[in-house]
Amino acid sequence: MKGFYGKKLLITGGTGSFGQTVLTRFLGSDISEIRIFSRDETKQDALRHKFSDPRIGCIIGDVRNYSSIREALQGVDYVFHAAALKQVPSCEFYPIEAVKTNVLGTENVLRAAFDAECEKVICLSTDKAVMPVNAMGMTKALMEKVVSATANSPLNSKTTVCATRYGNVIASRGSVIPLFFQQIQDGLPISITLPEMTRFLMTLEDAVDLVVFAFKNGKNGDLFIRKAPSARVDVIAQAVVEMSGHVDYPINIIGARHGEKLHESLLSAEELSVAIDMGDYYRRPSDVRNLNYSKQKKSSAPEKVNLNEEYSSGTQVLLDKSQVKGLISKAQLGLQPNS
Repeated sequence: MKGFYGKKLLITGGTGSFGQTVLTRFLGSDISEIRIFSRDETKQDALRHKFSDPRIGCIIGDVRNYSSIREALQGVDYVFHAAALKQVPSCEFYPIEAVKTNVLGTENVLRAAFDAECEKVICLSTDKAVMPVNAMGMTKALMEKVVSATANSPLNSKTTVCATRYGNVIASRGSVIPLFFQQIQDGLPISITLPEMTRFLMTLEDAVDLVVFAFKNGKNGDLFIRKAPSARVDVIAQAVVEMSGHVDYPINIIGARHGEKLHESLLSAEELSVAIDMGDYYRRPSDVRNLNYSKQKKSSAPEKVNLNEEYSSGTQVLLDKSQVKGLISKAQLGLQPNS
């Protein structure tokens, strides 16, 4: 990966599974320095020993604290903002904490990036931000609004700000597929919410491809989405069972948890109507109009929106069990399909 020679990158939340995969990708580039910004000193110490690369620097700090992120961004060219509260049930019980990290924390990162005159900031969002029904999705939707408003601010002249939106990342910590494997390893029944529930599936490498694409192609206020397959939860569970060497295995249906949707969307109907198809990706450009709507010569909004069309996990062609197994193998979880 080229094009980053002499540049410095800071990753917030860089000790997480997604952040570490981004780190690994950029260590394979010609970048000169990567700073990991997070609160967890134990994970930072493990990361230093794991990679042992002189280009890595770890900084203890919290995006909730403006002064700590401002100091960490001194001399930085690129920022990947992944720090967030991500667990849906946890955010349902502690919504204000989600606001503090996901919304106000993002504002701190962007203000600090402007003050430090960083070249580009990519903020990580989620499909749960589309027509959100849970606190996590609502705070991520507000985060996207903060990104858009800040990108279009007349006070911003040197920093390009974009966002990326993604679905369920197969190998990420806390996601459903590693959970299923762990439950089988522990001899526990697999617990699924609702059999007909669907989710987008992508590997960590696919998710990082999206971030790199945004770094290279993003314009101010852009939102990027990587096209992704989807599958039913019961099909995912059955695939995991077979990959674990079992012909049959108990599966318990526990019902939807707090704030969970039956299907997720990567683009709403309104967004899809203005999105630009870029092959493997969609680019939803920023709406650059201001509040003087009566003086606008032409609206950038579509003349007509088909409300029956959205980019949803429930409207895509669903993966079958064999295809799910292949995708899990691609994610390199250490298991191969038996058939």
